[in-house]
Amino acid sequence: MSNGGMSAGRIVAIIAGAITALIAIGLLAGAGTLVWVQTQRDDDGYYTSRFERFDSPGYAVRSDDLDLGTEGPDWLFEEGRLGTIRLRGRNLQPHPLFLGIGQRQDVERYLRGVPHDVVRDVDLDPFRVSYRHEAGSRTPAPPGSQTFWAARGRNTVTWEVQKGSWVAVAMNADASRGISADISVGGKSDLIFWSTVVLFVLGLLFGGLAALLLVFGTRGSPAPLTPATTPAPAPDAPYPLRFEGDLEPDLSRWLWVVKWLLLIPHLIVLAFLWAALVITTVVAFFAILFTERYPRSLFHFAVGVLRWTWRVSWYGYGGLGTDRYPPFTLADVEYPARLSVPYPDRLSRGLVLVKWWLLAIPHYLVLSFFLGGSTWWWWHPHPGLILVLVVFAAIVLLFRGSYPRSLYSLVLGMDRWVARVAVYALLLRDEYPPFRLDR
Repeated sequence: MSNGGMSAGRIVAIIAGAITALIAIGLLAGAGTLVWVQTQRDDDGYYTSRFERFDSPGYAVRSDDLDLGTEGPDWLFEEGRLGTIRLRGRNLQPHPLFLGIGQRQDVERYLRGVPHDVVRDVDLDPFRVSYRHEAGSRTPAPPGSQTFWAARGRNTVTWEVQKGSWVAVAMNADASRGISADISVGGKSDLIFWSTVVLFVLGLLFGGLAALLLVFGTRGSPAPLTPATTPAPAPDAPYPLRFEGDLEPDLSRWLWVVKWLLLIPHLIVLAFLWAALVITTVVAFFAILFTERYPRSLFHFAVGVLRWTWRVSWYGYGGLGTDRYPPFTLADVEYPARLSVPYPDRLSRGLVLVKWWLLAIPHYLVLSFFLGGSTWWWWHPHPGLILVLVVFAAIVLLFRGSYPRSLYSLVLGMDRWVARVAVYALLLRDEYPPFRLDR
């Protein structure tokens, strides 16, 4: 990679790595969701709904178009492999409650000509049931005397899911008229555990592939500026970060109005790059934990993403300090906004465990004031102080044709504070960021 840009192959590798990283994040998020789901089971391993009221003036309440079985290969339904359904009920009538599950055609034959209600739709919040009434004049035989039930019981029934079309029925055990019962539906399946394992393994594999693509894409990135070429920090600003934002003269009075539109291509690319950066930072976390070193290629990639982000921010609404359109590169090129971080020879194993969340909390509180409801420099859904000051500067620019120098210094100082915290939280350096708006 040259200092002025990147080869097409490496750009493709970075974008492919970013997309792969998004897939990995989605898979790991799915695995995490399933882990949470598994914590919601009861003592018997069932995921259970609340008891809700089902009523009918007829002889039965049954489900409609509820396919408890699913078409698929036979092995999927062997020994309840797909799952187990449990129905529990509390009859409000002075009769035992019969619960049964049977083939749809058998249940319909049994209840043909019998007044009963079919559950047509269920709203969960708030709970509400709509029924379709089936009229008739025939009195059914007691349900317990029927032999077609795949599973039946009084007050509780469990059924291992089988292939086919099935219907659940609630009746009084003596087949008397009038149903009023509280019923809870539960289910359990070993497939949830194995789905969690598969999603987690796939997430790790895609994460590893993303890291490889990003390492390839950033291989040969320009080395961080050496002390000979990096300006020595001032005595009151010793943080190892080169951070510049030059205010250009003759800024356009009106271009800032449409910069949000011009920045859309950058925002799309940066969304992928930041997703990839999350993955590479996790990889770097373990590398630091075991080797005390941040992998150099991943370090250059992380600094490149910060550099790209800072250019977009300075052009956009994190500064409005230049009208020069930002280049599409991770490299350190000549531009009014520049950022670089010296590569550390060694990083602390202990600090990597706590600095990005515990030690950085005071800075996060400050940044929430600077950035409002967002942690992105260029997007502020709940305006922070930086955006408010930049918008004020833009209004002054519109009417007076000049950017107030005092606002420029203040905005740049806050942007630098954000950058220092980002460098620290992304594990790039161990030096704790100072609490000041230095220049």
